[in-house]
Amino acid sequence: MTADQSIAVAFPADVVREGAVAPVLRTEGLTVRFGGLTALDSVDFEIRRGEIRAIIGPNGAGKSTFFNCLTGVLRPTAGRILFNGENIAGLPSNLISQKGIARSYQITNILPNATTLENVRIAAQSRRHGWSMLRHHSAYLDVIEKAEAVLEAVGLRAKADELAANLSHGEQRNLEIGIALATEPQPPTALPRRADRGHERSRDP
Repeated sequence: MTADQSIAVAFPADVVREGAVAPVLRTEGLTVRFGGLTALDSVDFEIRRGEIRAIIGPNGAGKSTFFNCLTGVLRPTAGRILFNGENIAGLPSNLISQKGIARSYQITNILPNATTLENVRIAAQSRRHGWSMLRHHSAYLDVIEKAEAVLEAVGLRAKADELAANLSHGEQRNLEIGIALATEPQPPTALPRRADRGHERSRDP
């Protein structure tokens, strides 16, 4: 993906006011090379508060590489990634997550043998409390309330006690978005990664 080949679409346009503050997320000259292959070539991209943007392109265009750089899975060869004005390029994934960037993956990434509520609760607890062998998770009422609110937001409140493995594929995708939101991304900045349409058709009945 090059700076000219990347396509960004913002919805809706009237959300962003004139004189808006600096972008919450911006890349400058982001470049990734794998030996002689250039996967990203000086990509400049930005998201302002209140925007929703999409990166689209054919297979092999560099979309996954771009997201992997934003979330710390890959270290860019060159360029900067600025999140709230701080250069996060090259930081490990856990630190980037703690700074407020969340991501869902192309292949559903959930805890199938845990309930829907448990999946979201674990994500919420990672931001609000440390892990303790001396307290049961039910003692953290604020975490439970947060998890229930997230499930309500993604339309899964009625499936709170259902094992995640028993959810439909679409519900599992919503659950994964809920897990990302439960980590309290700022402002929020969540990066859902959708599978190609052909891949989705192969998974859906």
